[in-house]
Parts: sequence; structure tokens; C-alpha cells
Amino acid sequence: MIRIDAIIKPERVNVVLEAMAEAGCTGFTYSNVTGRGNQDGVEVFTGRGSSTQNRSSVPKVLVTAVIDKSNQKKVVDAIISAAKANDDGEIGDGKIFISEVTEVIRVRTGESGSEAI
Repeated sequence: MIRIDAIIKPERVNVVLEAMAEAGCTGFTYSNVTGRGNQDGVEVFTGRGSSTQNRSSVPKVLVTAVIDKSNQKKVVDAIISAAKANDDGEIGDGKIFISEVTEVIRVRTGESGSEAI
């Protein structure tokens, strides 16, 4: 089993979740987060657009899912295609982190492993 953590733009969350479901990943958790990567924040217009401010962090959404390793490529490809702002992508489209999961246990039944997903 693997854990996929995808950090994406908030406006792409529904599209990404639909793409994940179509790829066979129906269980997920997501939360609103704020952070900064190589983008170094953004410049925003304030007031009536006459002045600007630099924000060192930007709003993002963190989507987390635990899936069977055999479905990794399909789900990751779905996230990548859905998270891109356009065909070529642009700075700030996001990142995907993949890590191994050694055990999953369903609290209600005590089932473990892939049965608990």
C-alpha cells in the first residue's frame, strides 16, 4: 500500500477528486493548507488595484489517499492531468508525494491491510 499526498490549487480540488474517483481511488481526505514551494509566494493587488503586496505563502489544498500500490500509476496520472492549470502546466500547480504504508487498521472492525482500505 502507498500513501499519496497531493498539494494542489484550491480551484482544482473538485476536478482532481473526480479524476481520482474515475481512476479507482474513492477514499481520500483533504484539507486547506497554506505554504510555499519554489514559487516564493505571490504578488497580490490590494485596495482598488493601485498597490501590491507580496504574500510569502499561498493557499493550497492537501489531498491524501491510501491505495494499493498496483493502482499508483493510474491515480498519479489522473491527479497530474486534473491538477494542471493548462496543457503545459504552470508554476504553482502543485506537488505529489508518495510514501510506503506498512499497515492500515480499520477502527470499527479491526480489519487490517488492504481489507481496511
